Amino acid sequence: MTQQLPVNTFRNALRAGQPQIGCWVGFADANVAEALAGCGFDWLLLDGEHAPNDPRTVLDQLRALAPYPVQAVVRPVQGDVALVKQYLDVGALTLLIPMIDTPDQAALMVRATRYAPEGLRGMGAALARASRWNQIPDYVHLANAQICLLVQAETTLALQNLQAIAEVEGVDGVFFGPADLSASMGYRGRPNHPDVQKAILEGIATVRAAGKAPGILMADKKQAQIYLDAGAQFVAVGVDTTLLVRAATDLAAGFKSFGEKPQPIRPSDSPY
Repeated sequence: MTQQLPVNTFRNALRAGQPQIGCWVGFADANVAEALAGCGFDWLLLDGEHAPNDPRTVLDQLRALAPYPVQAVVRPVQGDVALVKQYLDVGALTLLIPMIDTPDQAALMVRATRYAPEGLRGMGAALARASRWNQIPDYVHLANAQICLLVQAETTLALQNLQAIAEVEGVDGVFFGPADLSASMGYRGRPNHPDVQKAILEGIATVRAAGKAPGILMADKKQAQIYLDAGAQFVAVGVDTTLLVRAATDLAAGFKSFGEKPQPIRPSDSPY
């Protein structure tokens, strides 16, 4: 049976100027990813930088997401050519590469995501889920056209080079990391400092002027809308770990006050 190459609808939406709303996925668990897949987000970020993900756990989550209309964005721990190859081979179409400070680094990641002669992605599609193990005809000739590469600007050096980074051919978007950027600017733990906010808003404008898509993670609804209004096109508005912990904390607090002793369970109240 002939298989079809998946179309990168996330990238196509960005190119069409359609804002894409996403959620960060850090539990590194296929069940969590699948549960979130049906919640209405446009994209889910599978985090391998700060969450305990690797190509195998990402593979499991990509399979869990496959039946749903949501798109996966995979973030490796670093911009490593060999690691990029592995994530592409397990089926990632969109990568978010952290800590890109220069246009040369961005250009290397473009080459890492493309087969030769445009790039240096290693051949080996017969072993890859991405090609459905060679069941997608002409996969190696078609794959380059469906890749979406997003790079993170999260240091003062990246901001200095932002226009040049955004103008690198093959870079589809630039993501701003408020936490790391604020630390780099001398405002560690203060991503809402006016100087940081000014830098992000100016950065969004710079990326848009280069014809690329700006993105950001912002769980505060009001601030996220400010970024969307400023032109951000892919915005993550929540993090799975935070959503669970906050909901569970609120639930517990709604049933007991701090310092109260738990009431003994009477035999008639036992759940067993």
